[in-house]
Amino acid sequence: MADSMSWLQAVVLGAVQGLTEFLPISSSGHLRIVSEVFFGDDAGASFTAVTQLGTEAAVLLFFAKDIVRIVRAWLRGLFDASHRGDLDYRMGWYVIFATIPIGVIGFVFKDAIRTGARNLWIVATMLIVFALVIMIAEKVGRQRRPIEKLTTRDGLVMGLAQCLALIPGVSRSGATSSAGLFLGLTRPAAVRFSFLLAIPAVTASGLFSLPDAFAPSGEGLQASGPQLLVATLVAFGLGYASIAWLLRFVENHSLNWFVGYRIVLGLAVMALLATGTIAAT
Repeated sequence: MADSMSWLQAVVLGAVQGLTEFLPISSSGHLRIVSEVFFGDDAGASFTAVTQLGTEAAVLLFFAKDIVRIVRAWLRGLFDASHRGDLDYRMGWYVIFATIPIGVIGFVFKDAIRTGARNLWIVATMLIVFALVIMIAEKVGRQRRPIEKLTTRDGLVMGLAQCLALIPGVSRSGATSSAGLFLGLTRPAAVRFSFLLAIPAVTASGLFSLPDAFAPSGEGLQASGPQLLVATLVAFGLGYASIAWLLRFVENHSLNWFVGYRIVLGLAVMALLATGTIAAT
């Protein structure tokens, strides 16, 4: 039988989700680390997925005008070929095509994602490895193409990169934004499409995980319905603030600001593991 989650744990982990979901530092990795270091157990993949509904609600609200415009343009283009050259029509297809890989891979490997991939040695390693990926992307990316120049190829490559975020420690925004930089997109364009790309995948993952999150037994901490609701609301509020901050930040700052933090955190977790201070699983 899983241990019950306390209200403090629910609020703290909801806050961690909200603060880290959109930064290129891995929210799932942070939830795994914080729950182990401070609470001695894993909050669980289902808790992570459900609280992500709060942060995705923040994306829906923040980008509501963009989303409505894209959906309208996509529907209009389906029935009127003269509108198919419109960027918003194409953007709708880019998001759809780019979501297919993570849908397939997430379903096929869902059991491994919920168990073995949450090993803290893997989390720490991915924090460091993808810190280097972000650094290289910032260095070699030409950053000449705005979001208006986005192509189907860009969407598919960023969609494949999003699959890597199924491994805690990678970071969805870090993987997709880095892919965009490698493709020559400007940093704001890569980050903005990264937000839009996450909406269908994360929303579907959260809804799919609701039954598991309410399961009465299993590995990790067990949250009650009210605790899940509060954690999700906390994640929503802090997630909205994080989106606004990050979009302003990337206008004039490199993602390399997050590289050093990722490396230090990864090494710190490895040190705690090596000394037996925390358990890997």
